[in-house]
Amino acid sequence: MRVSQPPTRAEVNPSPADWFISADDRGNPHTALDRRRGGAWSLGNEVRPLIHGAAYFTELLASVRRMRAGDLLMFTDWRGDPDERLDGPGSDVAGVFADAARRGVHVRGLMWRSHRDAMRYHQTENRLLGETVQAAGGECLLDMRVRGGGSHHQKFVVLRHPGRPDLDVAYLGGIDLCHGRRDDASHQGDPQPCPIGPVYGPRPPWHDVQVAIHGPAVGDIETVFRERWEDPAPLTRNPVRRWRDRILRPNGPLPCPPRPPDPPACGTHAVQVLRTYPNRRRGYAFAPEGERSIARAYLKAVGRARRLVYLEDQYIWSPYVVGVFARALAANPDLRMIAIVPHIPDRDNPMYNAPQLLARAQSLDLLRRAGGDRVAVYGLENPAGTPVYVHAKVCAVDDTWLAVGSDNVNLRSWTYDSELTCAVLDESGCGDGLARRVRLALAREHLDRRDGDDHDLRDAARAFDAFATSARRLAAWYDGGRQGRRPPGRLRPYSSTTMDGMTARWAAPLYRMLYDPDGRPSGLRCRDEF
Repeated sequence: MRVSQPPTRAEVNPSPADWFISADDRGNPHTALDRRRGGAWSLGNEVRPLIHGAAYFTELLASVRRMRAGDLLMFTDWRGDPDERLDGPGSDVAGVFADAARRGVHVRGLMWRSHRDAMRYHQTENRLLGETVQAAGGECLLDMRVRGGGSHHQKFVVLRHPGRPDLDVAYLGGIDLCHGRRDDASHQGDPQPCPIGPVYGPRPPWHDVQVAIHGPAVGDIETVFRERWEDPAPLTRNPVRRWRDRILRPNGPLPCPPRPPDPPACGTHAVQVLRTYPNRRRGYAFAPEGERSIARAYLKAVGRARRLVYLEDQYIWSPYVVGVFARALAANPDLRMIAIVPHIPDRDNPMYNAPQLLARAQSLDLLRRAGGDRVAVYGLENPAGTPVYVHAKVCAVDDTWLAVGSDNVNLRSWTYDSELTCAVLDESGCGDGLARRVRLALAREHLDRRDGDDHDLRDAARAFDAFATSARRLAAWYDGGRQGRRPPGRLRPYSSTTMDGMTARWAAPLYRMLYDPDGRPSGLRCRDEF
């Protein structure tokens, strides 16, 4: 076994300028994100991982209940179930946010209006959550300012406390305020399940990650919310819905209260806020040609990878996007890649699944041709053997650059839907920063290790081998008829689905047109750039 080379001094003391994109690289001079502070990132933040929905919901509940009159609560969501309990009886999302509004907290929400319920989406749930907040004195908008077939996929909450900046916090990641998300490390599922494929059982296990951010970056994430809130474009192109919105709000939506100063520095993390917005015929005021800073950030960070790319993702669909990782693997013979994905799609529908499985098979084939046995892809299950639906969107590069957000590794997330992600570097120069701590915490869970039992996982090559050994032992136990004690670990090697030629012929165009569309301006498409 070859052990990875030790990090250089520059890698132990990473510079944000080396890893983050510049304001020019963002390619969107119309946003206030970079010019508000004269730079493309903020320093002096504290970022904490909240692994699993239960940890996030419990903390969010306590934080919202601590708010008082004059404070400001801003939230966005792809799906919001008004009755989802954050932590036991009496903690339903709608009730908690409505109670805050009745206490005098300024509550502002931006919910994706959603496709119809008949398409297995959540139009009714999002509307009911908004109406409950509205009735209590808050303001919640149903926002359909997207491209056809697109969505607002951002999932974040910002809590501001004028005069008490030590309490200011922003939460962002992959976790919606909805059914199915309140799971923990045991992966027994949310008591309020969101039914998906029957193989996941009546309470589908759900793996996800959010982060809590304190410090100046909270002001940047608030800017993301305010830019959408203050965009003068109509919330929908549907004339009936526009008429209804004018009746409900003849003077327009309530404004957000004045912005308080950014919270002071409080930690050692540099944070860069990254987004996707599509190019639309009637563009956003803050992004007339869209924004693809998530894609551009990945291009730079993955291009610097030398030892290990650790990725957890719901999809890994797009060969075009996966090419970013494949090129890094081909260029660096010591680079390894570990990817955690769902074993099985979330619906029991061949028409729905075939395009996804075809695109994932093509993507993984591309990775394996570039990296050979340096690429390992695993599915996740709980100790009872039930598949766990991996919904996390996490990437750690060389234990230095960490990205957590709402975007998946596909063209839709990098160009078409609205997304929000933060990239984090540790300024402490200790060589054991946040990216490594998050990777090790996830590895310990997947390998059934106790806290602190990760000394061998710190080296990239040894971590890669530990994952492979654990998955191989579990696969052998299954192949042997599950005789004897189940070996520790929750990973099994992911195998791509073999698809006949006839299915592939109809699945491929459906994938490109419907599942993974391209939201870039025509000029970038022609130049093959993001």
